[in-house]
Amino acid sequence: MSCFGSTHTYKGQDYTKLKKEAQKKGTLFIDLEFPPDDRSLFYSQGKLADVVWKRPKQICENPKFFVEGTSSGDVKQGRLGNCWFVAASSCLAIHKDIWHKVIPDAKDQEWDENNPNNYQGIFHFHFWRFGEWIDVVIDDFLPTQNNQLIYIHSQTKNEFWSALLEKAYAKLFGCYEALDGGELSEALEDFTGGVSVTVNMVKLNLANDAQERAALFTRMQKEAGRKALMAASIPAESSEEMEASTETGLVKGHAYGVTAVKSVALEGSGLFSFFKTEKIAMVRLRNPWGQGEWNGPFSDGSPEWQKISKDEREKIGLTFEEDGEFWMLFDDYCKHFVETAICRVVNTSMFSLNKTWHEGLSHGAWKSPGRAGGCINHKTTFASNPQFIFDITESEDDPMFHLLQKSTRSAAGKENDTIGFSIFKVEKNRRCRIHDHTKQMFVESSTFKNSRSIFLQPALKAGRYVAIVCTFEPNIQGEFLFRMYSSSASNFKELTVDKPGLGCLNLCCCCCFGAGVRLVTQIQILKAEGLERQDVGSGADPYCIVSCEREKVRTKTVEDTINPEWNESVIFYRRNMRKPLKIQIWNSNVIRDSYLGKHVFTSTADFMDNIQTVELVGRGKNGEKKPGKLYIKVTQSRNLLAV
Repeated sequence: MSCFGSTHTYKGQDYTKLKKEAQKKGTLFIDLEFPPDDRSLFYSQGKLADVVWKRPKQICENPKFFVEGTSSGDVKQGRLGNCWFVAASSCLAIHKDIWHKVIPDAKDQEWDENNPNNYQGIFHFHFWRFGEWIDVVIDDFLPTQNNQLIYIHSQTKNEFWSALLEKAYAKLFGCYEALDGGELSEALEDFTGGVSVTVNMVKLNLANDAQERAALFTRMQKEAGRKALMAASIPAESSEEMEASTETGLVKGHAYGVTAVKSVALEGSGLFSFFKTEKIAMVRLRNPWGQGEWNGPFSDGSPEWQKISKDEREKIGLTFEEDGEFWMLFDDYCKHFVETAICRVVNTSMFSLNKTWHEGLSHGAWKSPGRAGGCINHKTTFASNPQFIFDITESEDDPMFHLLQKSTRSAAGKENDTIGFSIFKVEKNRRCRIHDHTKQMFVESSTFKNSRSIFLQPALKAGRYVAIVCTFEPNIQGEFLFRMYSSSASNFKELTVDKPGLGCLNLCCCCCFGAGVRLVTQIQILKAEGLERQDVGSGADPYCIVSCEREKVRTKTVEDTINPEWNESVIFYRRNMRKPLKIQIWNSNVIRDSYLGKHVFTSTADFMDNIQTVELVGRGKNGEKKPGKLYIKVTQSRNLLAV
């Protein structure tokens, strides 16, 4: 399945059906769900006077949906403070495969000069919303003053795709005012269904760290090749700074679309120039206002361009028009911009020649009481949050995690909650919820922000993990979508069962049989020392098998050592406390594995974090002592919610 799945109608409006009805009546469509009046402009008191809603034919002659296709220059910001949406639209314009999804049936929606009676004044657009694609229908009435479009418009007066796209997006959120102020990542995600990350270049000290700067350039080049949508911004720190120009011509509180990331060749000079070409890292950006550009090195018409050959300038499509598009050295980019937003369109198709990802997706909610425990700072309630289990089956992987709160801009004055998540490595056979996160191995936490979405891409080794998603403060209620993308199948799912019971035979280990569980035992297999040398060289490739009643769990194999470190854990819900728990150590061989020793655990006492150093014995009941010691940490309790 690709990122572009099936589409659902918004407010039950079927585009094809409504268009046929208007055609049959011989009238132009009027959208009563988003009427051409102040209700569609504002959620607060009206702020614009003398607004006249007009159809494109009333604004100009020969209106067109597209004029010579789309380009980033087709999108110019109007009076609405939605440069985040405008910049995303500029990015959309240069990615044809994406805008064909967002703007479906482009040719069929175009005005037909030869058949004017086929035009019904109805359009539709697709947006991704929390795991599904929504088809939004609108009429073609647009707000104007003095016969000029108030909001987004094209540099070509008779081109209307960007204005109509903005109207459909405003309808999705309730009104135009709801788009005033926002995060660039929101629109990028809604155009693609992709996952967004915002890189803070100031916090990473990219202006002074050449190595980190080079790493970001390589990453952005790679993402540009993957057709990721990218943009940059300089956040304003006060209302006075909003949309204020800097000395370099860049604007604060404004988002710029990144339209190219290139290594550009300098014109050769000197004896060895024929054999060696020096390249400089550059980035091209576009101001969605359509004017106002960078005035530093390599700005339009600057003398630095003489260092670039004519062929190379033509190759990168250099122009010196006052169109809002400009080039910068990547060093200057990292010095003057603060944030870079990158939205990757995730390919999950199993039939693709490009890299594919395995998707895990779940809708959930923070509910109070019981499932809204706050962040890890709230130690007694944190584990009550929604939890998601997954496996990393490769030796290493860099899975992507994406948490979105289902906030809505239409709720006037309602800000996003501060959200995030933490990841723990858990027992290899865990199937029930975590109850004490301190008994697990903490791996990494995302940032906690009051953003609509949170992204994290950690480096994880093979094993089983649990992600706990939460709001920063406890007792905050809300709904969310949590997504995971990994290189191989992860068995991603929400954990809903607190402990073994009659209804969880498929969720818990087979030894518990649901009812009758009396004891929970968590064993952390830490390490061993001084094992028997059985192989040439380092002596052994040891692994452990831990068994309880009718379940067996195997640890990883540690190669070429008699002093292995495993740092893995297992958990058993035990019915028969008198039956022992056995830990065997084996040496992995090509033909047949050989025995290194065992320890039999028989205690039924309650204890927490008891570190034990135990001797190893042979296979029989009264087996001989074997070389080496095993280090384990045991948590055991009759309270099944202890771990």
